[in-house]
Amino acid sequence: MDYTNTLIWMFSQLPMYQRQGKTAFRKDLTNSIALSRHLNFPESTFKTIHVAGTNGKGSASHMLASVLQEAGYKIGLYTSPHLKDFRERIKINGELIKKIEVVNFIKSNKFFFEENNLSFFEMTVGLAFDCFAKHKVDIAVIEVGLGGRLDSTNIITPEVSVITNIGYDHMQFLGETLPEIAFEKAGIIKHKVPVVIGEYQKEVFQVFEKIAKEKSAPLFLASNNDNNAYESDLKGSYQIHNIKTVLQTIEVLKKKGFVISEKNIKNGLQKVVKNTGLLGRWQVLNERPKVICDTAHNAEGLHYVLKQLQEEKFDQLHIVFGVVNDKDLASILPLFPKNAIYYFCKPNIPRGLDAHELKQHCAKFQLMGEAYESVDIAYKTAFSTACENDLIFIGGSTFVIAEVV
Repeated sequence: MDYTNTLIWMFSQLPMYQRQGKTAFRKDLTNSIALSRHLNFPESTFKTIHVAGTNGKGSASHMLASVLQEAGYKIGLYTSPHLKDFRERIKINGELIKKIEVVNFIKSNKFFFEENNLSFFEMTVGLAFDCFAKHKVDIAVIEVGLGGRLDSTNIITPEVSVITNIGYDHMQFLGETLPEIAFEKAGIIKHKVPVVIGEYQKEVFQVFEKIAKEKSAPLFLASNNDNNAYESDLKGSYQIHNIKTVLQTIEVLKKKGFVISEKNIKNGLQKVVKNTGLLGRWQVLNERPKVICDTAHNAEGLHYVLKQLQEEKFDQLHIVFGVVNDKDLASILPLFPKNAIYYFCKPNIPRGLDAHELKQHCAKFQLMGEAYESVDIAYKTAFSTACENDLIFIGGSTFVIAEVV
């Protein structure tokens, strides 16, 4: 198989949570452990940082990778989902792995995948670990895919575990309450491995304290860090929390022997996009009219993004909006401004919610606009309708952003 056909097989042959939802979720780590054994335990050959959380884990992971690159380390970076190219999930010093590496990995292990019915995510994590081992990275930043305790990445023993925050998302898998969700995220805490908690949340902090104590894991709270001297090229107002999380994590790494200077930190935070290729975080796509997209998709993330949106100067606000069909609309629609013109669309995945159905839901919250057949048509209509002093915001789902950037 060539690269294109390899991806077609990966996406269609095996479950993929981002496209299929609940049917792709595994209830244990049996397959991940079996694949690791099959690959001769590649994750044991390099150091890691494990990053979980409801919001901010992607940004924090890219910030950490950028800072460590500036410090001269060879960095593996595993994140999900991708926006344009599958290989965005697996980078080494900011560069996508080669297509032939994906093809050869699937070709060499296809029988094992089929025999053991591995999921898309399980084999993708295996690919990442295998690539990082072969490229001899110094340390890899590993972002959790979903939850933590049962996530396929949770077979590593990292230098430090990071949990950015806890919010209501993926409740069909992780629990109905914040403490239940926190318990799943806290599953990445390992015996005697330091853990950094990004934000203090009264409802859940005792969960982290309890598990950290049980595992003799030193616990650090990043929100206690009052250092506001650092800025990032990631301009979302919510990034201040991620910066504090990264600074605390770096302090832990320095105590473990990593050499990271103030200059490395400042340069790394200012060059996240350049060093890692991160897309879709308060990304400005055009200036007149101004077009901004952001991948925030749950209540906590959207709260920050929409608040910042209202602080922008514009004559008229246009919002290109699409979601997946298992989204808790009642939790997010009240956050959206009623004075905007909406362009409802369906992301081009099986889980995408029909644009006409989305329009009906939004009308109940006085969010008015028209439904369009695709993200592309919705965006092009908004762009042609907007005047140069207007603002267009694109959001609601990672998959909407993926079709625009």
